[in-house]
Amino acid sequence: MSEYPWLKSYPDFVPHSITLDKYDSIVDIYKEGIRKYGDKVAFKNMDVEMTFNQLSDHVDAFTWYLQNETGLKPGDRIGLQMPNLLQFPVAIFACLQAGLVLVNTNPLYTAEEMRHQYKDSGVKAIVILENFACNLEKILPETEIETVITTTIGDMLGGLKGGITNFVVRKIKKMVPAYSLPTAKKFKDCLKQSAGKKPQPVKLTQKDLAFLQYTGGTTGVSKGAMLTHGNLCANVQQVEAWISNLFTEGKETIITALPLYHIFALTANLIVFYRYGTKNILITNPRDMKSFCKDLRKNPFSVITGVNTLFNGLLNQEAFRGLDFSDLRLALGGGMAVQDAVADRWEKVTGSALLEAYGLSETSPAATINPVDGSHQRGTIGLPMVNTDIRIFDDAGNEVAVGEPGEIGIKGPQVMQGYWNKKEETEKCFKGEYFLTGDIGLMQEDGFFRIVDRKKEMINVSGFNVYPNDVEKAIVECDKVLEVGVRGEKTESGSEYVKAFVVKKDDSLTEEELIAFCKEKLTNYKVPKEVVFRDELPKSNVGKIMRRLLK
Repeated sequence: MSEYPWLKSYPDFVPHSITLDKYDSIVDIYKEGIRKYGDKVAFKNMDVEMTFNQLSDHVDAFTWYLQNETGLKPGDRIGLQMPNLLQFPVAIFACLQAGLVLVNTNPLYTAEEMRHQYKDSGVKAIVILENFACNLEKILPETEIETVITTTIGDMLGGLKGGITNFVVRKIKKMVPAYSLPTAKKFKDCLKQSAGKKPQPVKLTQKDLAFLQYTGGTTGVSKGAMLTHGNLCANVQQVEAWISNLFTEGKETIITALPLYHIFALTANLIVFYRYGTKNILITNPRDMKSFCKDLRKNPFSVITGVNTLFNGLLNQEAFRGLDFSDLRLALGGGMAVQDAVADRWEKVTGSALLEAYGLSETSPAATINPVDGSHQRGTIGLPMVNTDIRIFDDAGNEVAVGEPGEIGIKGPQVMQGYWNKKEETEKCFKGEYFLTGDIGLMQEDGFFRIVDRKKEMINVSGFNVYPNDVEKAIVECDKVLEVGVRGEKTESGSEYVKAFVVKKDDSLTEEELIAFCKEKLTNYKVPKEVVFRDELPKSNVGKIMRRLLK
């Protein structure tokens, strides 16, 4: 174990390694939760609660439907395309119980993006929110999809509430474009038709595929990371080994504002905290900050996960700053770098540290996390998870010295099996057993790791490497800045310079003022030569600023 220099910084309560044979599949975790927590509330959405037993009834019904009323068999792929609603965990656990491979899809994808993902994965069925069915209609003939199941926002909210919600969504807000899918079945009818019926058990092992989790495609064409039941079960146990002393089973409440179709919320919120019997508050539209804060006031919470932009947005809401945070024991940031200014303000407002973790779709996702015992380090991504080895490599594939930046390589039981139908792409991103992440990072003397930036987003200014994260962290320290994204631009001669795209918090902010501020914080070659102000910045499905779309 001496070859792992970060072990000297491991918290005392975290084992250096664990056995990973507790579960054969995610379905084992699901069934354990039903047995242990029964009548406790599992999920809550729009003030409607679903107990573990109610979840079990719905999951069994939908599993039976999938097994008996469709042509699907274990190993077939099925798409899920909806935001955080009560039917999402029902569909997830039912599909897994039926032995299907899930293809989570961003509901806001264009028809072209859906076409790529569904043709590449070869999905044979889809469960989709009716709000987005018009895009499915456009591409359906080009896919292998034979079974279409549509759902509505109000499907699981109860008769009157559900009916009113659907009326408002369809007729008042006009959020459901016209579509025609004549053979589509309704999710609600599937549950009604199959109520009380018991599905046929499917034998699953750790080697069976559970998800084709498509990468965001931020640096190229989206690829399907093949994640097995073993990958996800390992990551659940790795996280539990890290945080187990913090929580009491059946007593916690978690806020799920990140979409469950994203790997961060899928593993951390849906599966890890399901194992704890946690009441899971599903937020359908976190961008509606006023309604979001009302949900937070109604549901005192002990855990919240998010990305930097989400935490920053909450901190700028007076209603959020006035909440009671006495129950809060873990705030976990991932998906993008947590900026020091945001973490500092979060701690002042909530009294709880905002801990940064790191992972990718390809690693199920957790690879590193900061200690939860108070020994965390702001600005770092923490220490490797249990049973995980991390190395830093140069462009030639050699390990670099401690403190030197290079590409992060990850080895562990949570690492994917490869990219779906992309053998060459898979081979390119592995050095032996180490998955090469495309992220530049470094290891400190004490074993804590830092993210520098994405390898492909580095800016070369007169031979000097400039990482957008460094510039963004400096700019956001200006009190007049709400959000910022930085990218490299080229002059007519082909040389690169730093350009910043900024959303103001104070309308009085000028380009000259911000550049002067940066000169006090940054080395000259890192200072933006140009600042463009925008009303908003392009973001991914989880709120990560998309630098490649900054124009």
